[in-house]
Amino acid sequence: MRSPRNHRAYWAFLGHRLSGLALGLFLPAHLYVLGLALEESRRLEQFLKFAELGAVKFGEWGLVILLSLHMCFGLRLLALELLPWSSSRDARLSWITWGAVLSAVVGVVFAARVLR
Repeated sequence: MRSPRNHRAYWAFLGHRLSGLALGLFLPAHLYVLGLALEESRRLEQFLKFAELGAVKFGEWGLVILLSLHMCFGLRLLALELLPWSSSRDARLSWITWGAVLSAVVGVVFAARVLR
């Protein structure tokens, strides 16, 4: 018997949930930095210098990939819930592959733009 956790749909579910949690943790930090821009330009400049570090750029790249995964797998869930399906499995599972490929493309494009 095949474990339900060893299935592409489970991994898409898990990717959607974990990327949503990571983005939820990132949002307060992003709002804090926007607040810095409004309060004091010197503190914002210090943060922008910090943001030029390689580890921070790598983290930004990871967040962009998580955002695109969350969007693609969220669209998949909406399609599952709202669209009529005549063939049950194959069409819905193919959305997982397309979502992962699109997220990878977004990650490559972002990395190419940042590393210029």
